Amino acid sequence: MLTDCHPIELAPTYYSVDFYIFRYGTCMADQVFDVDLLAFENGDSATRNAVVDGVMQSLQTGFVYSAHDISQDFLDDVYGKLAEFFALSTEEKSSAIADGTNGQRGYTGLLVETAAISEIPDWKEMLNWGKDIPHGHPLKNRYPHRFFDNSFPEKLVPGITDALETFHEEVLRLQLRFLRIIALGLNCFESFFDSFVPGGATLSRAIHYPAMNLAPTESHVWAEEHGDINLITALPRSTAKGLQIKTEEGWIEALPPDGYLIMNTGIMLEHLSNGAIPTGIHRVVADPDQTGDRLSIVQFCHPSPRTILSPLKSCITEDRPQKYAPITAADRLDQVLWEINLLENGRRIEES
Repeated sequence: MLTDCHPIELAPTYYSVDFYIFRYGTCMADQVFDVDLLAFENGDSATRNAVVDGVMQSLQTGFVYSAHDISQDFLDDVYGKLAEFFALSTEEKSSAIADGTNGQRGYTGLLVETAAISEIPDWKEMLNWGKDIPHGHPLKNRYPHRFFDNSFPEKLVPGITDALETFHEEVLRLQLRFLRIIALGLNCFESFFDSFVPGGATLSRAIHYPAMNLAPTESHVWAEEHGDINLITALPRSTAKGLQIKTEEGWIEALPPDGYLIMNTGIMLEHLSNGAIPTGIHRVVADPDQTGDRLSIVQFCHPSPRTILSPLKSCITEDRPQKYAPITAADRLDQVLWEINLLENGRRIEES
């Protein structure tokens, strides 16, 4: 348990407290902790409990930083191939567009996705992919608009297909491992999420944010304030700063230690936890003097679309009565896809 948490008037550093790491500061809801997934998996009961406690406290911001075991050399290769793709001409990149997938597969160009609170499309372009499942699979038959075939630019960037498919599998395994910490924090059995996350519509998304001096108006930001729809999102790294977290004290920079990834919570986890774990609200903003671009890859971990999102009994108390009605994961995702302007046959905002 975190028992020694006081403000310190020193330069930023890291302190080890009961087997997990946190940044100096106060125990308030603007604190993002550094935790160690591997310590949770390999440690004794005291270590495991301390990691669970650290994660749950940190997730009051919707964010936590975690050590992991994904190869940095592998990430170098994936990011290198994606940088090569986004450096291509618009015409070449457009060959990877997957029509009819509502931004869930293939290439999505600039000025399309729009934050739910905004009328101005984000200044970003994306490449999206997931796990291919066989034709005839019951989930694909029932939810054809959730499980699309991938559209990789293999001819443009040889080797990118294997790299991105491997990335998806590696990060999904890591997300499932991390969800076991969250399950214990919600007073559920450790493997609670294992029963409905595999087979879900988990989506990987490479996001390229071009230099801001190329944006069509001065009012543009890379990505406006928003929360993700899914359970948890993993961001292994980015090539430049810009990610900001909304806290009770205002916006703070997301600055994980080297080699750590960023994990943030989504709307579906807030729904399941009856608000005990809030959605991590964030935006991506370039500094005024930032002249370059930014590349990041995020993976949105989704439950199976047939999952009924209903607040857990362990999260319904006298102090926190049930806040949300049950809804299927598929229906909740459809709501958000319209809000963020990705439904191709029903744009909330027309492309300029």
